[in-house]
Amino acid sequence: MPSSPNVVAGRSCGTCTLCCRLPDIDLFDKPANVWCRHCVAGKGCSIYVDRPSVCRDFLCLWMTDAGFAEIWEPSRSHMMVYRQGPQITVLVDPDHPDIWRREPYHAQLRDWAREAEATGGYVIVFRQDDVFKI
Repeated sequence: MPSSPNVVAGRSCGTCTLCCRLPDIDLFDKPANVWCRHCVAGKGCSIYVDRPSVCRDFLCLWMTDAGFAEIWEPSRSHMMVYRQGPQITVLVDPDHPDIWRREPYHAQLRDWAREAEATGGYVIVFRQDDVFKI
């Protein structure tokens, strides 16, 4: 579990390793939707103690935002959500490509997009090679 004061009490990564698969990680020449060579399925990072800051500093919103309901736990929702400035980014597990269009997820994504729009933000969904702006 990440040791950060930003982690919501009672939450942990557990066996979730979506952050080792879904984003591209230039440092490791790892494209999106490909497992990181340092990931051990169901266990996590094999270089966890010595992992680089790009990995050490990342936490998805489920880990840091107490307002995220349990349904958004990445291993349950099959999505990883994080903020990039005014943008809410959603990376969808390629093994569950249409999960983001199902309820209750789709309604929540639309609500987030409406809320973000007030401050110039938006929600963007990456599903394999497809990109959707909500």
